[in-house]
Amino acid sequence: MNAHVDVLELVSQLKSSEEAFVLATVVRTVSVTAAKAGAKAVIKPDGTMIAGWIGGGCARGAVLRAAQEALADGASRLVSVQPEDLLTNLGVKTGESRDGVRFVRNMCPSQGTMDIFVEPVLPRPTILVLGASPVAVALAEQAPQMGFHVTIAAPAKDFAEPPVADAVLDGFPTGETAKAYRFVVVATQGRGDEAALKSALSIRADYRGFVGSYRKMAALREKFLTAGIAAEDFDRVKGPAGIDLGAITPEEIALSIIAEIVQLRRRGQRGEAAHQK
Repeated sequence: MNAHVDVLELVSQLKSSEEAFVLATVVRTVSVTAAKAGAKAVIKPDGTMIAGWIGGGCARGAVLRAAQEALADGASRLVSVQPEDLLTNLGVKTGESRDGVRFVRNMCPSQGTMDIFVEPVLPRPTILVLGASPVAVALAEQAPQMGFHVTIAAPAKDFAEPPVADAVLDGFPTGETAKAYRFVVVATQGRGDEAALKSALSIRADYRGFVGSYRKMAALREKFLTAGIAAEDFDRVKGPAGIDLGAITPEEIALSIIAEIVQLRRRGQRGEAAHQK
């Protein structure tokens, strides 16, 4: 850990490089504590506190545990480190959570109280769009508005004009270039369908969608299974991609796909109470 590194400058650098981390901020202190309100620290996914200072062992263990949990579920947390007599007065035990606050017993002689806000900062989820069709271009234009990092891939000659995206690949990624993406959409629409679909199947992803009719999807499935592709692998591709909105235009089809991806991404994050309203 380097307490002399400018924390906010490091936060900006990590955000620019799309790295996951946690920003822990002391928001309140009572009595004697090592760190005071406003103190900050940057924590990496492996639990390393690489910059800043939020106090010693009194709070460190609880904050690091909360940081790892926050990176896992994407939700912020408030950790309140308090002496045992105050926890008793509140009727809570160490490690117990109430109204969004996790209470932890202060084991240090100072017996002060410190509240730390633990905020996960996650990279933008990635979408790989395969194809240069109007739907592919519309996806690349719309997805950043929803907070996605977009890579578009197709033979350069297929683009009528240079596409606007965070990254552009000439051709479809295969082999060593087929790294993991959170979401993959095949939007070739007749120009390289099979090559793009093979690429999509080689990429580790949470979602794979194909822009095309049920009939085309069925024909491609038969062809791929005949070529030796396992049915369970092919059937991981959602085709046609998108929620049925009655979409007709490329922009509407792109919207339906983004809606489906957002639905998948946010599943379980709103909680039961939100769904019951």
